[in-house]
Amino acid sequence: MTSVAGSTEDGDRRNVSDAVGVLVLGTSATWSLITAAAHDGRPEGVLLALLAVAAGYAAGRISGALLPVAAPCAAALTGLGLAVGLPHLAPGPEIAPLGHAGATAALLTLATGAACCAAWTTGSPALRLLLRLLAVGIAMASAALGSASGLATCAAVLLCSLAAGQMRHRGPGIAGLILAATAVTGLTWAVAGNAVPDGLAESLRGRLTPHRIGLWHDALGLAREDTALGVGPGRFGELSTTAAQSLLPDGKPHSAPLQMAAEQGLVGALLLGAAFCWLLYALWRSPRSTPVVLTAGAALTALAAIAAVGNALSFTMVPVGAGLLAGLATAHPLTEEPAPK
Repeated sequence: MTSVAGSTEDGDRRNVSDAVGVLVLGTSATWSLITAAAHDGRPEGVLLALLAVAAGYAAGRISGALLPVAAPCAAALTGLGLAVGLPHLAPGPEIAPLGHAGATAALLTLATGAACCAAWTTGSPALRLLLRLLAVGIAMASAALGSASGLATCAAVLLCSLAAGQMRHRGPGIAGLILAATAVTGLTWAVAGNAVPDGLAESLRGRLTPHRIGLWHDALGLAREDTALGVGPGRFGELSTTAAQSLLPDGKPHSAPLQMAAEQGLVGALLLGAAFCWLLYALWRSPRSTPVVLTAGAALTALAAIAAVGNALSFTMVPVGAGLLAGLATAHPLTEEPAPK
């Protein structure tokens, strides 16, 4: 009777989190169409990203149930391969450090998270060690590819994954991840609004480049002009003076929260935050073990930080990977999952 009750409870949890996900993604798609109609915008990019997350999440749920160890391992290797071949797969402007740097760091971070999730899922000590070595190898590949941000986020995911093995309850960990993502997003808005101390501002300007900060200033200015609806999806490049002065403009402010605020108003920015909170909520309600849940949450939080200061989400493979990792960590394996040691 206990197993039947537990199975019913897990099913109820998944149903609730899935319903929340459908509501958030559906509302985001509807709002992008509304703002596009109001300002003659182009919502195709937003709709494609939403579809990518949904498709990745569904694929992760299915593959994670059938192959709980092999699926995240394959995802990790695929992410590493995509990161290595990204400049050839997605030709575009190479404005260092904008360019493909954010997408490379995001893919490597998600790949590290997938490898660590696979390590926590397997019951074989030898295979667990091998998978953790794979995660370390992905982090080292970040350094070889010249992605300092990727190395930092991969190392952070590795450390969080190891620490997750010592946590008995996932609630405090999930809350900490939300606070971390909020802090990074808040710092981005503060820099865009010139609300940081001069010393810190100069340090960040050297790391982020004046061009990126100029894009952020333009995005915040556009958001203030029309707080309700924004200027319309895909129209930032037309209205940004900094983007117009660039030799190779890509029409992006290189910050997902600021882009949503500029193009879809305050509601768009809040819906982006709601999508991230939904993923963490789905992980919190997941039937998987706490180390798997917190490892996936750490990788998604690192991705949120990368997206707050870069252009990672504009590459379709990144939202697909985010949805896939979340789906893998919320799937219900058909075989019993070994207890983490």
